[in-house]
Amino acid sequence: MTGHRRIDPTERAHLLDASGYTPPIHRFAPGPGLADLVRRYWMPVWSLPDGHVSVQRVLQYPVCLIVVSHEYALLVGPSSGLSTQELTGAGWALGTMLQPAAGLALAGGPVDRLTDTAVPLGDAYGLDGAALTDRIRQAVGDHPDDPDRQQAAVAVVEAALAALLPVDEEGLLVNLIVEYVEGDPQVQRVGQVCEKFAITERTLQRLTARRIGLAPKWLIQRRRLHEAAERLREVARPDLARVAADLGYADQAHFGRDFRAVTGLTPGEFAAEPRPSR
Repeated sequence: MTGHRRIDPTERAHLLDASGYTPPIHRFAPGPGLADLVRRYWMPVWSLPDGHVSVQRVLQYPVCLIVVSHEYALLVGPSSGLSTQELTGAGWALGTMLQPAAGLALAGGPVDRLTDTAVPLGDAYGLDGAALTDRIRQAVGDHPDDPDRQQAAVAVVEAALAALLPVDEEGLLVNLIVEYVEGDPQVQRVGQVCEKFAITERTLQRLTARRIGLAPKWLIQRRRLHEAAERLREVARPDLARVAADLGYADQAHFGRDFRAVTGLTPGEFAAEPRPSR
C-alpha cells in the first residue's frame, strides 16, 4: 500500500530513558491536506523483559497530542515541563502531534484549560473520540509491527481530523509564529516575535494563551532547550559555556538553572548519560 511518507527517525525533543533506551518509533508525515492541522504521527512499539520499566522523557513542543494505545486514549494538552511515560511489558501507541492551530477546536475553548493535563479522548470536542479509538485499535490489531497496519491506523486518524478543516486565519497565524520561533535560533526575545508579525506583546500573550496554552517566552525557552539537548548528545563532550553562549544565555549558570528546572538534570549530568540504545 502506498500510504504516508515515513520521516527521519531522529527527534531531539525525545530524551530517552536514563539508560539510553528507546523503543523502535515509526514516524509518518501528514497527508498534504492535513499539514495545517498535523505535524507528524509517531508509533512506538515495545517489548520489554518482565519486571523492566523504561521511563521515556520528552521535552514537548507547544502543541496538543492525540495518543491512542492498546490501553488508553487521551487528548494531551501542552506541557510546560518534562513529560514522562512508563513503558512495561509489550505494547504500542499511536501519537498524533497536532499543529498549534488544532488545539482550540479539540479543547472546545482556550487551550490553557488543557495545559499540563490530559483528558480522555472521548471528552475532546469536534471528534467522536470513542469511535476513533475503536477504529485505530481495529486497524492495528495484534500486529503493531506490520507497516500496512501502521499506515491504516494513520489513515483512520486523518479521516477523523479532516472534519476540523479548514483552519481559520488566527490558527494559521499561530502556526506561523511557532514555526518562526522554532526555526530561527536568532529569535531570543519576545519583542522580535512582535516585530516580525506586527503585533503588540499583549496581543501575542492573549493569542498564545488562547491557541497554545503557554506564554510567548516559553516558546523561546523550549526551543533553546531542544537545541541544548541536541548539542549535549554530541559524541565529543560539549563545552557547556559555549553551548550556553550559542543559545543566547547571559552565562552558563543561567543555562544550567533553566535546563535543570525542566529536566531535573544539570547539562553536565545529561551529557554524561548513555547514548541511544534499543
